Amino acid sequence: MSTAILTGQPVPGSSIEGDLRSLGFDVRTAADAAEAETLLAEVPFEERVALVDARFVGHVHALRLGLTDPRFPLAAIPGAVTAQPAGRQALTRAMARENSAGAGTTLVGSLADRILTALDADGTDVHRPELGSLVAAVPADPQARNEARQAVADVDDEAVRLKSAVKARDGFFTTYCVSPYSRYIARWCARRGLTPNQVTTASLLTALIAAACAATGTRGGFVAAGVLLIASFVLDCTDGQLARYSLQYSTLGAWLDATFDRAKEYAYYAGLALGAARGGDDVWALALGAMVLQTCRHVVDFSFNEANHDATANTSPTAALSDKLDSVGWTVWVRRMIVLPIGERWAMIAVLTAATTPRITFYALLIGCAFAATYTTAGRVLRSLTRKARRTDRAARALADLADSGPLAAGLASVLRRLPAKGPLGARAFVALPGAALVVLAAALEGYGSALPVALAALYVLTSAAAVALPLKGALDWLVPPLFRAAEYVTVLVLAAKADVNGALPAAFGLVAAVAYHHYDTVYRIRGNAGAPPAWLVRSLGGHEGRTLLVTVLAALLTASQFTVALTALAVAVALVVLVESIRFWVSAGAPAVHDEGEPA
Repeated sequence: MSTAILTGQPVPGSSIEGDLRSLGFDVRTAADAAEAETLLAEVPFEERVALVDARFVGHVHALRLGLTDPRFPLAAIPGAVTAQPAGRQALTRAMARENSAGAGTTLVGSLADRILTALDADGTDVHRPELGSLVAAVPADPQARNEARQAVADVDDEAVRLKSAVKARDGFFTTYCVSPYSRYIARWCARRGLTPNQVTTASLLTALIAAACAATGTRGGFVAAGVLLIASFVLDCTDGQLARYSLQYSTLGAWLDATFDRAKEYAYYAGLALGAARGGDDVWALALGAMVLQTCRHVVDFSFNEANHDATANTSPTAALSDKLDSVGWTVWVRRMIVLPIGERWAMIAVLTAATTPRITFYALLIGCAFAATYTTAGRVLRSLTRKARRTDRAARALADLADSGPLAAGLASVLRRLPAKGPLGARAFVALPGAALVVLAAALEGYGSALPVALAALYVLTSAAAVALPLKGALDWLVPPLFRAAEYVTVLVLAAKADVNGALPAAFGLVAAVAYHHYDTVYRIRGNAGAPPAWLVRSLGGHEGRTLLVTVLAALLTASQFTVALTALAVAVALVVLVESIRFWVSAGAPAVHDEGEPA
């Protein structure tokens, strides 16, 4: 339960009390500052509390945005201020100081606004939502009140709420082919008490049914799979819109929304591969390649964003050109489409699944994602080389966490701390590149069972340690985590393909999926300001270099059939450890409720 304390002189005919009750507040009234402080002290500390001026005039949705968003400890709009438990102490201090200054006299002016001024003076972070055309005001006289009420009547509160439920920045397909009607589905869900997590789960189940249909290998199954995949994406858009429409943000919801997108897409790849196999076509290598490419694209996005999250002097001619292009309307949509974001990507997969074959679908997916990856990575490299920016310790720490270095690299790095502060050409990425490239080449060029990949995997361990021995603050050091991901995933793919036995590539698919989940989990913890996964988890999984070395050793020592069994066992072990720890953390750790507003391609 939440409590709202109405302060100041009541206004006849005002709807403020009813509006607050409709938002779930228990409403109490205070005649002066002393009584308001007393009522504030009586509200249980674990409850949300709000101070609202009784003369407030505005839209209900303005109150909703200002007083019910669960993501912010303190928030305010004109005439109202609210605190969750995390911000309660700051609000209580400000109230006590204001009461002392006013000596508990009858309220003159807006107490809520004076409290907000006191919070600002303390340097306390108070969220102020963008209201746009919504009205939130405390009129000083009857004429101003009439004008404010007219302004409220002139703006359709519900229309604004529906519009704001849609992401401000989204892909072309999502913006024009899904959001025009999915926002109404979100409202329908809200009015029936459905939660974003329930819609997210429905989206996952729909995608899994789509994958099962694709796995039948029949034309009818492929058509049904394409239709269901689009339906899953509509629900995927709906869950976020429902969260924004009703402000139902949560830690668990943020995690489910982020991880289920990956689970849905990669499960669908597996379904397509199974369906192709039923028709006599083995496309597991293409399915695994598509997952590897898509995951590496995401890591590039995450690493670049983290490296520049709080960089100073963050300017470059390339960024200026990008901003200039964004000022031309049609270029915005072209640039958003060619990076093949999730809406365009899933639409392409759905149409090709229904109309063609799994092999053609994967070929188109690989070509499209490869082009998008080249375009985005090249642009970011140019920005990094032309940008005069100083990376912070926080950015270096985030990149080190994203690197996922295990005990081998960490132990060697501690010995290599005396390396020059910058690697060749001024970036640690060029220290990591040779080992990563050589281990992949050895796996690709040598026959199955060769010992050369093992030797070069050992070199990869050394170069990986050298790359992370010093802080990742170079211009291109954000490339280090993607290089590590590519080296590990592609090595597993190539060795499984070289084994050339039934089940090797599906086992490799499962192993890469489990490891990729661990890497995504790391990303979402960092983005939620919840820190990296615990050190014991990274050590127990061996780190990227340890797993790469282990897989090459297994391929050198075991027969192809034994190698398949070993990959399967490793995939199960990694999945169990990662999932148990991830679920434990996100369900019980109390991480910040950060809903994703900018899912990368």
